[in-house]
Amino acid sequence: MSLLQNKEDLRVLVESLNFKEKVERSKEIIREAYDKYGDSLVVANSLGKDSVVVWDLAKCVEPAIRGFIVTTRYKPKETVQFMKSEVKRYPELKVYMNDTKIPEKLYETDPDKCCDILKVIPVRQAVEEMGVKCWVTGLRCTEGRTRTDFKEVEERDKGLIKLNPILIWKEREVWQYLAIYGVNVNPLYAEGYRSLGCAPCTKIASGDNERAGRWIGTSKCGGECGIHTRALVDGDGI
Repeated sequence: MSLLQNKEDLRVLVESLNFKEKVERSKEIIREAYDKYGDSLVVANSLGKDSVVVWDLAKCVEPAIRGFIVTTRYKPKETVQFMKSEVKRYPELKVYMNDTKIPEKLYETDPDKCCDILKVIPVRQAVEEMGVKCWVTGLRCTEGRTRTDFKEVEERDKGLIKLNPILIWKEREVWQYLAIYGVNVNPLYAEGYRSLGCAPCTKIASGDNERAGRWIGTSKCGGECGIHTRALVDGDGI
């Protein structure tokens, strides 16, 4: 049975599959999707630990796979430098950024609007310009309270398939993969961060929720920027 049509209980898979089985499953999901969508399959690379795992898995499956990065004016200098090194190594990673003028400290007064302008709009642009029919993400269902209802294969926008090949991985398995295969990672993790975003909206936090350090003190605390919850295709959406 094709993994693209699999309906297994993800909560069971999280605990029942071992590391090697999860790696092979993730590769097979990407392989099946690439066989179906070809060059219109594109990886969204946020430069976080999960994204670089997915990017590495995708390149193992098919070196020709393309990707895109969305960056903002508020990204930490470490992330910007890491981005530059990754793009130099992989010129097939296209960078998108929205330079639209916005109110000062909009991330404090209206973080949802700030994310919509600086993150969601560039993703929509990437999807359109790169002719994306299937985009691949590093979402994991064990990462936080807002990511428990995703599926390995989704169509949240009509005509746009979303692939989440490491959805059932645990945080330790992500680090296990990075260590075993020597994958380069953002240096900010060495300082104690567990989830990375824009500098003003990302802090070092403790607890079970990996995303607890995101948007602390706002209604978005531990939540989403909107890329995974907003419509990415005009006229359609969740």
